[in-house]
Amino acid sequence: MNGITQAGAVAGAVGCGVAGGVFFAFSSFVMGALRRLPDAEGIAAMQSVNRQAVTPVFMAALFGTAVLCVVLAVWALRSRTAPASGWVLAGSLLYLVGAIGVTAVRNVPLNDALAALDPAAPSSAGRWHAYVRDWTRWNHVRAVASAGAAVAMTVGVRVG
Repeated sequence: MNGITQAGAVAGAVGCGVAGGVFFAFSSFVMGALRRLPDAEGIAAMQSVNRQAVTPVFMAALFGTAVLCVVLAVWALRSRTAPASGWVLAGSLLYLVGAIGVTAVRNVPLNDALAALDPAAPSSAGRWHAYVRDWTRWNHVRAVASAGAAVAMTVGVRVG
């Protein structure tokens, strides 16, 4: 692993760790706090969080890390004999599938459905409870995948 690739893997590990930290925070206490609010308040709060999450800083961290993982995965596939390649490839795939893929296929559609709810409508309460349950389950996957990706890339840098 040359210096540029090593720096990329370090940056990838940090990016995966940052994303994993955000996901972990939601899984460990944010969603629990929102669940404890009255239903209309919890819905409105999460709708606000979802609107605010789409900021340039967070999107750059989340998807910039994904782009870096694609580059690192290509390097790993082209450098299969390098000691770090398997670790870097594993970390890249964990992040791309477990964080970005799950976000796109599971969490974003749930967020879109939540955005359409009227927090004050009586029928929204049941949908809110299902949202919290399902969104949090998939968020656990994102947190574990991102943390695993950070670990794998760190090991890759170490053996690199």
